[in-house]
Amino acid sequence: MTESDTVVHQPKGAETTNPENGHGVPTLVTSHEVNPVLERDAQTKGTWTAYVKTKQFWIAMLLGQILAICITSTNTLSQLLSMEGTSIPAFQTFFNYVLLNIVYTGYTFYKLGFKGWAKMCLKDGWRFFILAFIDVEGNYFIVLAYRYTTILSAQLINFWAIVVVVILSFLFLRVRYRWTQIAGILLCIGGVGVLFGSDHLTGYNQFPASNAVKGDLFALLGASLYGLSNTFEEFLVSEQPLYVVVGQLGFWGMFINGVQAGIFDRSSFRSATWNAAVGGYLTGYTLILSLFYSLAPILFRLTSAAFFNISLLTGNFWGVAIGVKVFHLKIHWMYPIAFVLILVGQVIYFLRQSSLAEQKKPWLGEDQHKGVAGIGTAKRRVERPEAIV
Repeated sequence: MTESDTVVHQPKGAETTNPENGHGVPTLVTSHEVNPVLERDAQTKGTWTAYVKTKQFWIAMLLGQILAICITSTNTLSQLLSMEGTSIPAFQTFFNYVLLNIVYTGYTFYKLGFKGWAKMCLKDGWRFFILAFIDVEGNYFIVLAYRYTTILSAQLINFWAIVVVVILSFLFLRVRYRWTQIAGILLCIGGVGVLFGSDHLTGYNQFPASNAVKGDLFALLGASLYGLSNTFEEFLVSEQPLYVVVGQLGFWGMFINGVQAGIFDRSSFRSATWNAAVGGYLTGYTLILSLFYSLAPILFRLTSAAFFNISLLTGNFWGVAIGVKVFHLKIHWMYPIAFVLILVGQVIYFLRQSSLAEQKKPWLGEDQHKGVAGIGTAKRRVERPEAIV
């Protein structure tokens, strides 16, 4: 600590003269240790570029782009499956939940034991069931949308997920947004507007949809459910170990998704095309989506559901970049400009935040004592100041 940070330790309740007041008025000093992470966070509130200069910011930016590429890849594989004549929206995501359940519930058994796992399910299982139900339905309607509309149209409607997240976070999680955050979100949306505007003006990447209105409505419903599940998952992973949340999501999602597939996908399953290409697409879809589900909670802890969603906006650029090879799309000269605008918007989003920024969750208390000290959490950094994530 610097000289100005030195704390004078005296017996509890002892009187001392405060040299700052200039009047020699006796004041009470209680001894306490000041946590360096919280102290630095308090000192940098409202300052410019405090968080942008941290390692956590760059990790969050990189992780956001990895997730954007993941979700773009799954969207591309959904489109390829639909083009093959295989549209099974519930069954398509079933194996993702199975894989998540095997990996993370298995690890939960190792950490908690079967009795500990059962006790956790009895206490909090209902919360995870709700999360899984919302997530399953979000996946179902987004995948269903690709049966009727185009990949670019479905991605454009995902803007609505950002609106849902911001409203829910403000109302229920006590998140208060700075004007720089709103400006950053609007610039990100503007960047994607440039991307889609260039397509409209040039006629690039315009493909007919079988039922655009129906598909867009499904995509809008899916985006709303995604926004709800993202906000709820951010809340849960801040309070619970990551392996518990993802394991429970896989456990309950497997049953909900399995039942839904059995009810709604039976006719589609029988009429679907089954070949080596479809098998490869489903395998790739499952592995990439499972990676997405494993990394997303870390970004929720490092930042927020709002930043998570604006990070995914670059997926529109990555979607066209992948589509150049897969769907023979064309990249207009305005696409790189749109991509840069989105990245600049993400920087502006964090431009005037403290050193902990959104890692410090308002619902966990000033010292984050209500949270879990897991990877990516502020509590982990409070307890271990040397920790990066």
